[in-house]
Amino acid sequence: MRRLWLFLLILLLAACGGEDGGPQATAPIAPPRVTATRAPTATAPPTEAIAEASSTPPPEASPTLAEAAATEPAPSPMPTAPPGAPLTGVSLVPVADGFDAPTFVGNAGDERLFVVEQRGRIRIVSNGELLPEPFLDIREQVGSQSNEQGLLSIAFHPDYAGNGVFFLDYTDRNGDTVISRWQVSDDPNRADASSETVLLQIAQPYPNHNGGQLQFGPDGYLYVGMGDGGSGGDPQNNAQNPGTLLGALLRLDVDAEGGGAHYAIPPDNPYIGDENGRNEVWAIGLRNPWRFSFDRETGDLYVADVGQNMYEEVNFVPAGQGAGLNFGWNWMEGNHCFRDGCDPGAFYAPVAEYSHGQGECSITGGYVYRGAAFPAMRGNYLYGDFCSGRLWTLFRQPDGSWVNNAIGVAPGSLTTFGEGFDGELYLTTREGVLYRIEQP
Repeated sequence: MRRLWLFLLILLLAACGGEDGGPQATAPIAPPRVTATRAPTATAPPTEAIAEASSTPPPEASPTLAEAAATEPAPSPMPTAPPGAPLTGVSLVPVADGFDAPTFVGNAGDERLFVVEQRGRIRIVSNGELLPEPFLDIREQVGSQSNEQGLLSIAFHPDYAGNGVFFLDYTDRNGDTVISRWQVSDDPNRADASSETVLLQIAQPYPNHNGGQLQFGPDGYLYVGMGDGGSGGDPQNNAQNPGTLLGALLRLDVDAEGGGAHYAIPPDNPYIGDENGRNEVWAIGLRNPWRFSFDRETGDLYVADVGQNMYEEVNFVPAGQGAGLNFGWNWMEGNHCFRDGCDPGAFYAPVAEYSHGQGECSITGGYVYRGAAFPAMRGNYLYGDFCSGRLWTLFRQPDGSWVNNAIGVAPGSLTTFGEGFDGELYLTTREGVLYRIEQP
């Protein structure tokens, strides 16, 4: 199997880009859902962003656990099922290969795995076999000239088995982000290529830091990870500006629409009624969230955010919390001040970070293992680095403390993790191989 370490070409697939352009009409506030637990707190047009970031401190040599911020919420309940234990190693078992720069792996609630390719195709692996025809091919409308552009993720509606609806996040030929809704065809292995409905178009001032992940939360809403717009140091200060859709987690109700928009605003989104914020924004202060995920058992949220030059970080948000959080960029990089005059206690701190001291360059976030095949792996959150391929696991203990272990090295440039319908975990490399993650 080829090991093509393309550091000069793809060093920042998930790292190293503004104003955004959403629907001109204001999306309506959706009626409350039974699962919503936060009170309302819609938005004015984006405000001008200003400040420019400066340099970073020197790195440390190895991954470290972060100290909790003073504002960190209380620990969420631990899983009710018997917990696992901190992993010390994993095995990677090849499942399929021949993918063209895979960027995401998802499932539609059945045994199939949907592998997203950067240039615009979605391939299906069924019962361990790569199907010859793609689920969808939109290469003609996807712009992937830059290392961080392209077709970046797919999210299947929670009721996909009944409605056949899924969503994509990609950059178009102009380099701008498109979030759109699609429909499966009569053939379950083929999407209807003419079914696209655009929900959001977000202008990207630079070709990098596009974020690009879509994920349905346990509340049924669609979460969108957006990078800061690119360049370096967030020169437009987008991540600290809730009046833009960049550098943020967005939260949309895709089961309602009106006012000219093809989505609605959840009634407890934090910037409703704030003239300086956008209705869609759920949390701010992100540089380039390259993969976030919800623990399917607890509902806890994990956000891996790519650093500038020195530190990569993992953020943990207990279930039922997160509205209005500020993760700190571009004041902070990991647990370290990025700009002079920063106040670390003013921001939500990561639970783990690592430096670029051993060939690392860009974090790739993963999932908490909740499968049944390897009970000892349960409760472990897996993540890794794109450049070095190094893999780690975070394990939350009953007292709320964390164990952070190095568990191996991926045989290539680590582009994404994936979760099957059964909770089993996978990863892909830039070289085009899909692996299943197993306990040794």
